Amino acid sequence: MGHVSSPSGGTAKLLEKNADDIDGNAPGTKQVISFALRTPLTKAKKGGLKDTALEDLLIALLTAVRERSHIAPELVEDVCLGNVLSPAQGFIARSSVLASGFPAGTAASVTNRFCSSGLLAVQNIANQILAGSIDVGIAVGAESMSSNPDNGAGTMSDKIMAHELASQNVMPMGQTSEEVARQFRISREKMDGFAADSFQKAERAQREGWCVDEILPVAVTVKDPKTGEVKEVVVSQDDGIRYGTTAQSLSKIRSAFPQWEPSHTTGGNASQITDGAAALLLMKRSTAERMGQPILGKFYGATVVGLEPRIMGIGPTIAIPKILKKAGIDKGDVDIFEINEAFASMGVYCVEELGLDPAKVNPRGGAIALGHPLGCTGARQVVTALSELRRQNKRIAVTSMCIGTGMGMAAIFVSEHT
Repeated sequence: MGHVSSPSGGTAKLLEKNADDIDGNAPGTKQVISFALRTPLTKAKKGGLKDTALEDLLIALLTAVRERSHIAPELVEDVCLGNVLSPAQGFIARSSVLASGFPAGTAASVTNRFCSSGLLAVQNIANQILAGSIDVGIAVGAESMSSNPDNGAGTMSDKIMAHELASQNVMPMGQTSEEVARQFRISREKMDGFAADSFQKAERAQREGWCVDEILPVAVTVKDPKTGEVKEVVVSQDDGIRYGTTAQSLSKIRSAFPQWEPSHTTGGNASQITDGAAALLLMKRSTAERMGQPILGKFYGATVVGLEPRIMGIGPTIAIPKILKKAGIDKGDVDIFEINEAFASMGVYCVEELGLDPAKVNPRGGAIALGHPLGCTGARQVVTALSELRRQNKRIAVTSMCIGTGMGMAAIFVSEHT
């Protein structure tokens, strides 16, 4: 076993391979992951997926899940899509499932809790399995920010605007980053240092090929904005990673939000606007064993918390301790933390407040380097974490993210690689 030779009581319980009894103590004893895959993450409006419609991105990914997993498509009972920005989510989800080779009997749904939508899709499918509603399902997170820009909250009613907390939800995300930096005295130097680490980790992971097994090369058509020429290309890697980035080079970038103090957030220390998708195939352990499906890992469970919207970025500092307590483990038992880097301000605060080993946090880089396709991220983190646990021969990962409107979510996953 790649974890520790004599795990603590809580860790030992978490690593157990439990039977499918409905009365199991752990909320995730029944759900295993037999397949996990993501597309490359590419720059919105500029990258390799900029001209690919959300539904075509989903069709490419879901087709690959069906073909590579060798699952009989009629056994997949539900596909849950985490998506934030598409105005036609329901139509796109169901139509993409059908166009990917799944039969009419495979249902589809959409879930949206902003940046946690992909993880919420995992939880929704897992909860259906736990409840006995389905045996097999696919959780997907996907976003085309090229096609569907994030225009914020829009106009709210007078009652909302008169409420002290509710009115904070009209704050632009950049302003919430500055609120975190201001309230918790996060310096520009620390933010640039955190961002540089993200780029450097992502550069190393890409150079050394760590991400190859998690990424699906996608054949797409791309239009040259200058000449109008349309050509077919295969997009096979993340394109937001800026090689050679240092804290010093980032320090030269001007503030993105000079209107809000302390104006420490920049285009270099905030997450990128990105296109991408990720998917996981979940089922009962007994189902996987009966069908000869490999078991990559186990979903223990997830939890959600709320907090003041204006400092939504610190959500992981509340959500992570909550899920660790539920599992009966300590932060020292966790091998990898995938924490979404919405902004460096919240990234710095979360790592420092939780007392985490920076080497365990986003070892392949995070959203500052890779990008943050809103609906995709929660699922993408799981795909990445399972791959990295295999590479390190470790076992336990926590994924977490802050959530717009003032929430946080966290989950625990256990790798069962051999």
